[in-house]
Amino acid sequence: MMTVHTADRGRVLAFRLEGHGLTARRPVRQLEAVAAACGLRNTPPGSAILGLGARVAALTPATVDQAVTEAKSLVEVLSLRASPLLVPTADLAVFTLGALPVDEASVHVALVNHSKELTADGVSGLEALRLASEAAHEALAAGPMTRGQLSETVTKRTPASLSRWCEPCTSNHTREMLFRLIGVAGVFVIVREGKQTQYIRTDQWLGERAMRDRAAASPEVARLELLRRYLRCFGPSTPEHFAGWVGLAAPEVRRDWDMLGAELTEVTVAGRAGWLLTDDLPRLTASADAHGVRLLPPYDAYLDQRDRETLVPDKAQQKQVWKAIGNPGVVLADGDVVGIWRPQKKGKRLLLTVEPFGTLAKAARTEIEAEAALLAPLRGCTSAEVTVTDGAA
Repeated sequence: MMTVHTADRGRVLAFRLEGHGLTARRPVRQLEAVAAACGLRNTPPGSAILGLGARVAALTPATVDQAVTEAKSLVEVLSLRASPLLVPTADLAVFTLGALPVDEASVHVALVNHSKELTADGVSGLEALRLASEAAHEALAAGPMTRGQLSETVTKRTPASLSRWCEPCTSNHTREMLFRLIGVAGVFVIVREGKQTQYIRTDQWLGERAMRDRAAASPEVARLELLRRYLRCFGPSTPEHFAGWVGLAAPEVRRDWDMLGAELTEVTVAGRAGWLLTDDLPRLTASADAHGVRLLPPYDAYLDQRDRETLVPDKAQQKQVWKAIGNPGVVLADGDVVGIWRPQKKGKRLLLTVEPFGTLAKAARTEIEAEAALLAPLRGCTSAEVTVTDGAA
């Protein structure tokens, strides 16, 4: 008889917090291991270092800069839903090749509102991606480019249907999501210096060895490893939620899910079926409850849970956490979302306005101030001031 596993919300959140490295901060020497969980989203630019700061003790901007620009053990790529992610260089294939659509239906899901125009002109999504990727690879042979420079060059080297007119620039640009998919295909990495962002061909930035390793990687193996990482961070979950997390069509994901089937165990949460890696069942029951406060940046990887009601049961609070545009940061206290925060820089001071969802205990407010002090240097500030709106004790 098949064993039926169940878990309540508390167990699920403890499991996910541990998977995301938010139960206890890890030492700096484990920086790459922390990023390997499921990547750190860098939206808006600068968010990734704040996400690392919530997970790594004694983190400094210099430490992250050294890992990205000198050791090159971390790299920023376009990955899940064609968004920028900071990931370990050793996992380049997992977060690019593993997230790249391989079916025509998935390419059209990724292209969003561009797919109709391409279809109308008789260009398949896969063919458009191939042409644009080849054009970008050739264009970047001459060296780094800005976003505008690369898009303009790709536009000149590809069919007209792959571009659209941009009124502000009074010129044609490669369609936005198609341009982003070039990054998911692994053609370029993103390198930032201050407010300057450059796109550099991956082999030129990381060297031929890294590219040979990626070229030797199997798309199927990379996808299954990405799925395992997802389940370690977001399980118990479903194929539909994984498809939404990556940005793929359901049929493509269902095939991946079925291939991993022997490694999965069904777990029921609040009457809904989900799946977990069987090897992670002990961790589901034994994950330590989270204690203390963390200030998570907007779009933090932990907030990318597709079953939002598990993380934030109250629908009104969900609307405050996940907005159509301009998400706030989130205050975690003892593993629960207890409020939101927004920053403002005034010279070298970081001003944080915290809006709690209820009454904050005095101890929680003290911890928020301590977390804000850790956040300040990661935002280029020397001090932090916290203002808590009505509702705090």
